[in-house]
Amino acid sequence: MQTPPPTTGRVIVITGAMAAGKSTVAQLLAAHLERSAHVRGDLFRKMIINGRHDLTPQPDPQAVRQLSLRYDLAAHTADTYAGAGLDAIVQDVIIGEHLASFIDRIRTPERFLVVLSPSVSALEWREEQRQKAGYVHFSPGALDNQLRQQTARIGYWLDSSAQTPEETVEDILTNLEKARV
Repeated sequence: MQTPPPTTGRVIVITGAMAAGKSTVAQLLAAHLERSAHVRGDLFRKMIINGRHDLTPQPDPQAVRQLSLRYDLAAHTADTYAGAGLDAIVQDVIIGEHLASFIDRIRTPERFLVVLSPSVSALEWREEQRQKAGYVHFSPGALDNQLRQQTARIGYWLDSSAQTPEETVEDILTNLEKARV
């Protein structure tokens, strides 16, 4: 007799600066798990067609409200997938003062946080390799500084500078218990 799937999945949050490898790692991690969904937080930003306010170093109040909405939608979506028995891998830039409050939004009991924190030189190199330009309003150094200086040290922080995406996924799976929040 086959074992039924779990009634509640896990929520695994992958965050870090732009070009840290979040999208690639989250997709590989989701593909590695038996029952999973990849929740791409940035898609909620892109869904706003008219009236979108992007974050800048000095964001206007509407940009902050839209960021909060984006995080609410990502957490709710992850909880909904987890409630259906899927492991939800949430991937987004969630740093600074926003990280702890984002984790608090997640209601799923089995929740984990991985903060990808490669070096600034690794971020710069990865940004050069990408087809999209992520660093428009921030530099890799400025975003890395915000990550390291203003972000709560919760979850599993992983310097993936010298790792391939596959090695990063293996590292996460090996150390998942350290990521429990």
